[in-house]
Amino acid sequence: MSAPPLQPAPLASDNPPAATQRVALAVVTSIFFMWGFLTCLNDILIPHLKAIFELNYARAMLVQFTFFGAYFLMSLPAGRLVAHLGYKLGIVAGLVIAGIGALGFWPAAAMREYPAFLAALFVLATGITVLQVAANPYVALLGPTRTASSRLTLAQALNSLGTAIAPIFGGMLILGGTIRSGDELAALPLAEQAAYRAAEAQSVQGPYLGLAVALFLLALFVFLFRLPLLRESTEQADPARHGYGEALRHRHLRYGVLAIFFYVGAEVAIGSFLVNYLSMPDIGGISEQDATRYVSAYWTMAMVGRFAGSALLARFSPRLLLALFAAVNMALLAATMASGGQLATYSVVAIGLFNSIMFPTIFALGIERLGPLTNKGSSLLIMAIVGGAAVPFLQGLLADAIGLHRSFVLPLLCYGYIIFYGLSGSRLPAAIQQGE
Repeated sequence: MSAPPLQPAPLASDNPPAATQRVALAVVTSIFFMWGFLTCLNDILIPHLKAIFELNYARAMLVQFTFFGAYFLMSLPAGRLVAHLGYKLGIVAGLVIAGIGALGFWPAAAMREYPAFLAALFVLATGITVLQVAANPYVALLGPTRTASSRLTLAQALNSLGTAIAPIFGGMLILGGTIRSGDELAALPLAEQAAYRAAEAQSVQGPYLGLAVALFLLALFVFLFRLPLLRESTEQADPARHGYGEALRHRHLRYGVLAIFFYVGAEVAIGSFLVNYLSMPDIGGISEQDATRYVSAYWTMAMVGRFAGSALLARFSPRLLLALFAAVNMALLAATMASGGQLATYSVVAIGLFNSIMFPTIFALGIERLGPLTNKGSSLLIMAIVGGAAVPFLQGLLADAIGLHRSFVLPLLCYGYIIFYGLSGSRLPAAIQQGE
């Protein structure tokens, strides 16, 4: 059965004025900053909760599995919610849900129960999932189709700014106290142990309460602000119900779902293993504490690349740039696997720079010309972020079997698929291309 015809881009008369588009884009990019900030706080929560509850590494990593699991489980319900509310109210709903999740850290800390923290985190991640489903396509549709990748890359640069600032914020406010080892804690009287755990658990209350207030205020601001509704790109514009199967009949979306899965998986896997990799004697030979500076550089380079990439994508083909950046990352991974010392160190860190445009470009290409199926496509693409849980786990198994150095062959193969998507998998039918 052939795919239904792709929807034409909205007519110029259907689009809001350019000045309105710029203001709306500025408002929505603040939301990208906020969810980047919230996402990166997980890196602070993991060692903090591990110390409080004396968790092993597998249980501590439930923080990431809970977070990425929300993307997988809640993206389809989020798509239905956005389809019903529209993009603007969908963004408001996502901010409110995330605020409720952040507020949940207060009773979780009072209860001092690890599952309570995970439950609050799941609600918070559900709100971010709704934001992703609503805000990503909104930015892509807020202007000409030709520059959708450029706009989304610029918005994602603000997301990266949030990930760069969050560790500093979390380090000062959450990890500001002295973390005691299990042996040190065991040497204390029971009353002091209980007081220590209570104080450490409560140290997250203030920061997350502040974040909850910020999210609620941002939701109120977006609700009161007259954002363009862009109804022509949601199911509100068509009374007929559109299913996910119908959306997946478009090959550029099908292949795009896999591209997001492999890209996020590769990005998170490299970042997750970077400290262990750079502390290996034949690679960086540095301490784990010193290696964290390179991890910061890895994510900061992604932010710099997104600002630069936004300008490049406005002038050059996003498909060709996506394939080119993926090819460079394959070369960098091959270089780090074939070498050691400084070459291996700088090669793997430089991957962050070329990761920069990939998520927003794949996303924009995946939902291109889907019309009333846009929110379905957005839900499926956000669902594929679960690759951030699957690929690192698989690389871990590979590292146990053949060594960490050689295990980077897995993300190398992931980037190989992204080259295919840029050059072939993202192509629209010839009739639509001729009409662009």
